[in-house]
Amino acid sequence: MRIRHVILLVATGIALAACGADGEPVQPTFNAAVGVGSSGSYVAGGVGVNRGPVGLFVGF
Repeated sequence: MRIRHVILLVATGIALAACGADGEPVQPTFNAAVGVGSSGSYVAGGVGVNRGPVGLFVGF
């Protein structure tokens, strides 16, 4: 009976990990730009974080 519980526990863990129930990974992003225009040079950039369908991005 004990071996049956171990096999069931391992199978449940594998199924849970396979379906993605542990969550999606967080994906950081970074953008940077340097440019020259008629009024001088400029620097721009931003950082962001994506997790599944939700994203947050802050530019500077």
